Amino acid sequence: MSEKLEEFDNRIIFAKTLIALATENPKIVVVCNDSVGSSNLGEFRDLFPDRLIDVGIAEQNMVGVAAGLANAGFTPFVCAAAPFLTGRALEQIKADVVYTRTNVKLCGMSPGVSYGELGPTHHSIEDIAWMRALDSLPIVLPADEAQTKEAVTWAANTTGPVFMRIGRFKVPSVSQGQSPAFVPNKAMRIIDGNDITIIATGTLVSRAVAAAHQLKSEGISARVINLSTVSPLDTAEILLAAKETKAIITAEESVTRGGVGGAIAEFVVQNHPVAMKLLGTDTFAPTGSVSYLLEHYGLTADSIVASARELLKHGK
Repeated sequence: MSEKLEEFDNRIIFAKTLIALATENPKIVVVCNDSVGSSNLGEFRDLFPDRLIDVGIAEQNMVGVAAGLANAGFTPFVCAAAPFLTGRALEQIKADVVYTRTNVKLCGMSPGVSYGELGPTHHSIEDIAWMRALDSLPIVLPADEAQTKEAVTWAANTTGPVFMRIGRFKVPSVSQGQSPAFVPNKAMRIIDGNDITIIATGTLVSRAVAAAHQLKSEGISARVINLSTVSPLDTAEILLAAKETKAIITAEESVTRGGVGGAIAEFVVQNHPVAMKLLGTDTFAPTGSVSYLLEHYGLTADSIVASARELLKHGK
């Protein structure tokens, strides 16, 4: 029996990293929407009470306030549940932050189906597609604790807008032995392989790794790519995957239409077409536990393995 890997809550890593950065940089502030608890900001509020602004359940105001703080020379981190940050305040994100290239860090907390039993109103499966539609907005999806720490540090020291997804449920490390664990605009090849490529993001990277190990036991060599930056795409790494392996599977905790799968398919079909399978959530997700929802949409190691077998079978 394989030993269970230690798992980490990336929201905790995010909060600790933000505190460390704010201790060194007095210009770092936080703006949130009655989400101190869910964003794990209690300790930040206690340490820096004058640098956390809670606007209440008013997401459009939240983004506008952050834009004003950025224009005054601060580095605001906007922390809110991903569905409400991106859905309710999309116009302000577009006009006040992205169009004007304003130095605001948009942190979508608990994205995907993290809220489980709270249902479709709280699931954030459209956010990547919405944010991808905005010109030149960096979109970052850390996969584990090491990437979260390094991505937040990078965002704090980068001028301009950034959208980050910070996962809610615990995941194991996938960055062991990689230094640095996060490189902006660069996909990380975790496992090499020449039969099929699995490109995964965020919480699904560890599941892709598990799938690759299972496929290896069946004699299938699977390459695993951790796509921690969705926009801009690392087109060089994706092109190599298309040229060097027989098929590509994408796995994301979001809709594939306009999401990660859509982004990769757009590039692949225009540059080096290969067989593809896009795994994601393309309907309003039902109400249920996180494990049930991931199983429901085939976002498990077993489902990735089954998709790989099917793609390679038809590709022969």
